[in-house]
Amino acid sequence: FYAVEKRLHRGLFAVNSEFFILDSESGTSSPSVRFSKTCLKNVFSVILLFIYLLLMAVAVFLVYQTITDFREKLKHPVMSVSYKEVPLYDAPGIALYPGKAQLLSCKHHYYDHIPPLINPGQPGEIECTTQRINYTDPFTNQTMKHALIVQGPRDVKKRELVFLQFHLNETDQDFSAINYLLFSSFQEFLNSPDKAEFMKDCESSYSSWKFSGGFRTWVKMSLVKTKEEDGSETVEFKQETSVVNYIDQRHKPASDQLFFVVFEWKDPFIQKVQDIVTANPWNMIALLCGIFLALFKAADFAKLSVKWMIKIRKRHFKRRSQAMNHIS
Repeated sequence: FYAVEKRLHRGLFAVNSEFFILDSESGTSSPSVRFSKTCLKNVFSVILLFIYLLLMAVAVFLVYQTITDFREKLKHPVMSVSYKEVPLYDAPGIALYPGKAQLLSCKHHYYDHIPPLINPGQPGEIECTTQRINYTDPFTNQTMKHALIVQGPRDVKKRELVFLQFHLNETDQDFSAINYLLFSSFQEFLNSPDKAEFMKDCESSYSSWKFSGGFRTWVKMSLVKTKEEDGSETVEFKQETSVVNYIDQRHKPASDQLFFVVFEWKDPFIQKVQDIVTANPWNMIALLCGIFLALFKAADFAKLSVKWMIKIRKRHFKRRSQAMNHIS
């Protein structure tokens, strides 16, 4: 008792390795000002807890952003263009509307070579497969249209072309031209049970062009196939035209006109266009699984950290109360 009393007079008392200062007036004790290992562990635990809460917030934002991007990609698919090389095309149909003009000759040539004209303006050989068809205008349903259907070139490797010559004796118009349109398959036209209805559908679906008299118009065709959202496929022709003046050396009346037109494939490549969705659902599912796994791990770590901090704090308060009891 004498030794304890002596220490109390000096103002210090040691118990459980914790030092307290005794205030002689109030009779209470306060912790010593120093960082213990327990305090440092508590500080680091709090810092780690805030870091993991920040990571959880980032993970939630990533989940939201991933779902938003996936929905945007579903709404706005990307156009994909590919090219398929073919040795032979399905012979296209060439629908010409000559009006009062007369077909003089039609021949197939190869390797871009057209021999010199013999007796231009006079009827020549017609070596092409042709067929005439009459049908009502699909837009007015009143005007009767007269079309000359010609089988187009097929062999793109040999650069096959179709050369046609027309003659118009007289015209009451200021400008002379012949309309034409291209459709995908001449064989489909031949196999169609209602050719008039087939041509009406073609005129409604395909664009039409013109070539003028007094010139040789060279048409180079290319084929574009577009896959629609419902799975159907539409065909469209693109063309490049070059026009060369024809030097007419015949003795002819002033109203006489000659028309020359050449149809040829531009290249052996069919262009295929389709809309594709770049958003891959499996990638999104894998990313979401990783994010949710990180969320659960972070939540589990935060839960354990909070439990550990509460346990340490309870232990600290228990030791402090024991020390106070000993002092009392």
